[in-house]
Amino acid sequence: MNPMTNVRNTEKLNERELELGLADTNQSWHNEFISSAYVFVGGLSYDLTEGDIITVFSQLGEILDINLVHDKSTGASKGYAFLAYEDQCSTDLAVDNLNGVTDAGRVIRVQPTTDYRP
Repeated sequence: MNPMTNVRNTEKLNERELELGLADTNQSWHNEFISSAYVFVGGLSYDLTEGDIITVFSQLGEILDINLVHDKSTGASKGYAFLAYEDQCSTDLAVDNLNGVTDAGRVIRVQPTTDYRP
């Protein structure tokens, strides 16, 4: 799916939850990811370092773990990372506020994940 389509779908889902009064309830889509404080961050510039990512994402909460994925043969960044926050609230804030942000001409995708294992 196109990254911008994914961003728009998430925004629509958040708006719909607010309209129906489902935000911050067990019926919210955020509740599906309550057991994981990890987020997937995609669409990153290949020039960004772990420090750069921490600088931006730590504004929403304390980061406990980060894995900026690199190509095994070249060592170059693959443009995506996984990071863990200290608490679920920060994870929700990152998804709701940083998903769809443009950096260096690239659309950043921030999605909760339960599949990542450090």
